[in-house]
Amino acid sequence: MLDGKTVIVTGANGALGQAVVGSAIKAGASVIALDRLFTREHDGVQQIVIDLADADAVAAAIGAINTVDGLFNVAGGFAMGPAVYETQDSEWEAMFDMNVTTARNMCAAVVPKMLLANSGAIVNVGAMSAREGQGNMGAYCVAKSAVMRLTESLSKEVRPHGINVNAVLPSIIDTPTNRADMPDADHSKWVAPDDLASVICFLGSDSARAIHGALVPVVGLS
Repeated sequence: MLDGKTVIVTGANGALGQAVVGSAIKAGASVIALDRLFTREHDGVQQIVIDLADADAVAAAIGAINTVDGLFNVAGGFAMGPAVYETQDSEWEAMFDMNVTTARNMCAAVVPKMLLANSGAIVNVGAMSAREGQGNMGAYCVAKSAVMRLTESLSKEVRPHGINVNAVLPSIIDTPTNRADMPDADHSKWVAPDDLASVICFLGSDSARAIHGALVPVVGLS
């Protein structure tokens, strides 16, 4: 499905990121993994330690890569917060840095390469919960909403140049962190990271070349 393609995965050390790396490798891709740190290695995967919120660092790292066929912007984060009127600047900024700035910096560095090649695929990660506002999740919902609008806007800009831009909208992902935070929930209804990774890899493949600007719900049984 991704045979011969060079794919970048951000947030590659997290539970979903590791699943995406694994799925991309199985699909035949050469994978470049980006994150702040790495606690495990995948055979044959190039790992780059980087702060994705640093635009200059991202530009330098991506500038050294000749070809990018796929960009999977998995990097992001979630935190419950206080009410909107009680949310501090630091909390707003943290949600935006993790979810929006990381994706924007990567797109700014990668899209020019894809334009030269007249091909490429970008997959972002939005959130089902951000399709509307949620109490005590204002900063997160606004940030993920921005990712979704970024996806749609960028898609309209680059689809005439053979570049696909789409996003997945997961509900609760079955990760160790989420299990620890919600121990009494029915985890069998959550989205398995491998299942979400499979959808991301499909959207990054030539089989999805007719899909542009889609926000694809991936909700399991939740």
